Amino acid sequence: MNMGVGQVMLVSTITGLATGLGAIIVSFFGEMNKRTLSALLGFAAGIMISISTFHLLPSAVQYGSVYLAAGGFLFGVLAMLLLDNLIPHLHFFQEEGRDKGFQKMGCFIAAGIAMHNFPEGLAVGAGYQAADKLGMMIAVAILLHNIPEGMGMAAPLKASGTKNRTIFGITCLAGLFTPLGTLFGALLFQVSPLFISLSMGFAAGAMFYIVSDELIPESHKQHSHATNIGITLGVLLTLLTSL
Repeated sequence: MNMGVGQVMLVSTITGLATGLGAIIVSFFGEMNKRTLSALLGFAAGIMISISTFHLLPSAVQYGSVYLAAGGFLFGVLAMLLLDNLIPHLHFFQEEGRDKGFQKMGCFIAAGIAMHNFPEGLAVGAGYQAADKLGMMIAVAILLHNIPEGMGMAAPLKASGTKNRTIFGITCLAGLFTPLGTLFGALLFQVSPLFISLSMGFAAGAMFYIVSDELIPESHKQHSHATNIGITLGVLLTLLTSL
C-alpha cells in the first residue's frame, strides 16, 4: 500500500459521507429523475463488476491461493446474504406522506445501510492494499452507490416531517461505518498476509452481491435503457483505466 493509512481513511470517510449528499438532494431538490438515477446505479454496477473480475479476484489469488480467494468470495456473498435477511435495508424511494411511521422506517433503513457499509469499507481497504489506483476505483464506485442509498434513507424521513439537519446527521452517521470497515481491514492486514487474500476475495463477493441484489434490479425498475448504458460505460471505464 503506497498511500498511508491516514490517507486511505480520509478517502474512505469521503466515500461513506456520500450518503449525506444523497440526503441533501432529497431535502433541497427532491428526488433525482429516473433516467439519471438508473444511469448512475448502472454505472456503479459496471465498475463494481469489472473491479471484482479484473482486479480483486486475480489479486486475491496472487496474494494467497485460488482456495483462499474462492473462500473469501463465498464468505463475502454469504455475509451480505445474512445481513440482507437479518436487516433488509434498502428500497430507494418510499411513497410520500406525513405519517410519523415514515420516521421509524427511515431510521430502520439507516441502521441497515450502516451495517452494509462496513464490508464496503473493507473493500476500499483491500483495494488500496493491492494498488492505489484500484483502491480509488473501488472508492469511486461505492461513492456513486452511496448517493442513492442516502436518498433512500432521506425520503421517508423527509416524508415524516423530520428536519433537514437531522436527516443529514442520520445519513452521515450511517456513512461513517464505511471508514470503520476500512480501519478494521487495515488492522486485519497486519495480522497475516493471508488475510489480504481473504479480504480481497471477500470484497469481490460482497460487491458482486450488492450489484446483483441491489444495483441492477433497482436501476432496471427506474429506466432499463439508461441502466444498460450506465453498466457499459462503467465496464469500459474500468477496462480503459486498467491499460
